[in-house]
Amino acid sequence: MPSFHDTANSAAPPEEVWKLLYDPSRFPDWWAGIGTVEMTSEGEYTMYPDGYPDFPMAQLLETHQDQQRVRVSCLVSDLRFDWALEPTADGTLITVDVEIPDAEAHRVDTQRDVINASMRRLAQLAASA
Repeated sequence: MPSFHDTANSAAPPEEVWKLLYDPSRFPDWWAGIGTVEMTSEGEYTMYPDGYPDFPMAQLLETHQDQQRVRVSCLVSDLRFDWALEPTADGTLITVDVEIPDAEAHRVDTQRDVINASMRRLAQLAASA
């Protein structure tokens, strides 16, 4: 199964990053490629990609606030994003581990670019709060 890891630093404290990371309704503000989000139930939501309003993608969100961890699982393409926050002297270290199923391996480079841009946007948005 293809996978990759990425990191970013934010000047914001972990609490500010957490507010954006645990709330799917805020994902369009920073996660590249997400057009809109519709909450369906606790821990579940539907994501509509930018430019594809008729292509709903069910997602599962698992939060572990005590560990400052969030897992987002796409129930359509089986991609998994494990986000973690770690306090630093200057703010917060944001990390993500992404797993992509073999059937979606052709998307690794695109997902790497999307996540890299998204992490930068998340770090900046949290710092500006």
